[in-house]
Amino acid sequence: MEFSCGKNTNNVAQRTPKIFILLAITLIILGIIPLHHTFKWYHATNLANHESEKSSTYHVEDMEIKIMDDETCDISIGEWIPNPDGPYYTNTTCWAIHEHQNCMKYGRPDTGFLKWRWKPKECELPIFNPYQFLDMMRNKSLAFVGDSVGRNQMQSLICLLSRAVYPIDASTSPDENFKRWKYVDYNFTLATYWSPFLIKMKEVNVDGPTKTGLFNLYLDEADEKWANQIEEFDYVIFNGGHWFSRCSVYYENNQLVGCRYCGLPNVTDLPSAYGYQRAIRTVLRTINNSENFKGIIFLRTFAPSHFEGGEWNNGGNCVRRRPFTNNETSLEGLNLELYTIQVEEFKAAENEGKKKGKRFRLLDTTQAMLLRPDGHPSKYGHWQNENVVLYNDCVHWCLPGPIDSWSDFLLHMLKFEGRGSHEKPQFMNQ
Repeated sequence: MEFSCGKNTNNVAQRTPKIFILLAITLIILGIIPLHHTFKWYHATNLANHESEKSSTYHVEDMEIKIMDDETCDISIGEWIPNPDGPYYTNTTCWAIHEHQNCMKYGRPDTGFLKWRWKPKECELPIFNPYQFLDMMRNKSLAFVGDSVGRNQMQSLICLLSRAVYPIDASTSPDENFKRWKYVDYNFTLATYWSPFLIKMKEVNVDGPTKTGLFNLYLDEADEKWANQIEEFDYVIFNGGHWFSRCSVYYENNQLVGCRYCGLPNVTDLPSAYGYQRAIRTVLRTINNSENFKGIIFLRTFAPSHFEGGEWNNGGNCVRRRPFTNNETSLEGLNLELYTIQVEEFKAAENEGKKKGKRFRLLDTTQAMLLRPDGHPSKYGHWQNENVVLYNDCVHWCLPGPIDSWSDFLLHMLKFEGRGSHEKPQFMNQ
């Protein structure tokens, strides 16, 4: 390139002030624009440095978390749309998959169920970004409390985070039902507490009338296994529901008040919803009465099972290979009853908690999962000749699979944290 030397020097001198003036104006405009922009920014330190190591699913423009001031979208209402980019891990790249949810290992022949993502009706729900999540969880802790579907969710999260980093086992107990994982680089702790009823319980007969056990449930007493430890966590996700269809004897104030399928003489048979409502109420009341818990509670709503052609122990199975559309199914029966209980008890606890500075959030995944009969292990959670209790599993979810979308929901809600929970679960009105 040639530079003009010794020619037209006067013209150059005349243009120079104009150049500086234009540059100054440009800088002023660039400085003013952010003041009027409607985005709030969460600065994700050094996230872009990892992008080249990951799939092209993550783009540089996604590395900062943007929140619209006028965002009012209800992510619980929507549909499943094709997603050719999925899945984001496999059963060979993630060691955290429980055997009974390792559908590919046990021969599931189709992969189409992995190629969908949840699309809310009125907005976009970004695919889970592990680097964003880990950066937001820096120096924090998250616990899952509930049944095996809650464990299913935690293992899904670990697998999604494995695209960034694996945790180390930091468990203080050899009991697999009470695991702790540490993401050392982020000082982030992940824990799980096995508590299928969420309240105090005692198994009094391993068989019971239906060979699934007989349990004494103390409906007004929280399970101490989690109640005595959650104060140390920044976030706690509660779930439960499936175990309340088991044979149980109900106690309140240490007095027998009834049972469910117990077969005991002179004991009133009560619906499972009776015990469930009081259990959820006890859990949320325990949080509201805790003086030292300063974190955020997520109540993850009930994920329906999809047995067709019979019950779980009577030939029922789930063999569909595509999601339902919204006009093909609806929430009804016990599923609707349990969901309604969760929402009503959540709203009551949330209103009470506001007076005490407590924070409750509803992680509403019910409609999304109602539409996914194709996402369960069915017979592909074990070898075909194995003798297992739940031969056709239509309760849990394959990994990878639709349950991975729960992390999309969770990250979305974390981005909006501090702005209050959703005021009105619209799914209740449909």
